[in-house]
Amino acid sequence: MPRVIRARDVGEALAAGGYEPSEYDPRHGWEPGYRAVQAGRRQVNVFHDGPGEEAGLDAYTTELRAHGYHVVPDQMPGGGRRRLHVTRP
Repeated sequence: MPRVIRARDVGEALAAGGYEPSEYDPRHGWEPGYRAVQAGRRQVNVFHDGPGEEAGLDAYTTELRAHGYHVVPDQMPGGGRRRLHVTRP
């Protein structure tokens, strides 16, 4: 059974790998980077905002797995955005 996980901890693991979080600018839209979102007590979803979504998610997968997280690529229902489901084994 997966253990409790927090978006803050996932974000810190990505930041330790040199990745920048995305930021929203009302004039220009999303600045490229990751966004970690809590999806219940045992799952965090990670998105890449800005251009290079596929490459960004691949890099985040490698980094998070190196930190001991279980990562499963996914896509939102109806052909929506790609994301990563991140859990603790």
